Amino acid sequence: MLPLTGEKRSFPADQYVFMATRMGTVKKTALDEFSNPRKAGIIAVDLDQGDFLIGAALTDGQHDVMLFSDGGKAVRFDENDVRPMGRNARGVRGMMLEEGQSVIAMLVAGDEQQSVLTATENGFGKRTSITEYTRHGRGTKGMIAIQQSERNGKVVAATLVHADDEIMLITDKGVLVRTRVAEIRELGRATQGVTLIGLDEGSRLSGLQRIVENDANPTETDSNPDEPADGTPGDASTT
Repeated sequence: MLPLTGEKRSFPADQYVFMATRMGTVKKTALDEFSNPRKAGIIAVDLDQGDFLIGAALTDGQHDVMLFSDGGKAVRFDENDVRPMGRNARGVRGMMLEEGQSVIAMLVAGDEQQSVLTATENGFGKRTSITEYTRHGRGTKGMIAIQQSERNGKVVAATLVHADDEIMLITDKGVLVRTRVAEIRELGRATQGVTLIGLDEGSRLSGLQRIVENDANPTETDSNPDEPADGTPGDASTT
């Protein structure tokens, strides 16, 4: 889901929808091509059999796009390496994949102060400065994002974070664990990472999500549950 706020609600022609698929295809379409939706929906991309979208983002033509595979590789390229196409177009190759591998995440790099947090199915992961992910040509195999090994298993998630963020880790058994990003070591790309979550036997990490907090400051009434709403101090005496 891509919420349209502010000036984007008028579908400006200099804004784009950037999409990526499981098989490594990417596509950029001008936002104004989606300005006349139908109840039954409209075509956004022509997918090959067995392929499906893994990510979509709003861009302005001035950012880098990053693709991550479940084999521990990543590619970063200028979004202008992909020309704008119509809604019915198939797209172009964004990442070259080895046999049996899939793209699992698409990120839009907008802040060089961020880190990339990667996680594997066996509960390991790390955060790495986004500056370690240098530009490569679109359609290449890319670079190592995290070492894939029997210990780690396949990569299941990659997201952009700041040190003061929190994330939610989710297992295939429905267990959720919340943790601070600052507690996860920052390591180089060519490393295996550290334990993010302890898993029960037979359980796998299925994904993670960055937590977006409400920035509103609590009122004094909210911070003091013993004080009634009318401002009169509550009775703190004991019997």
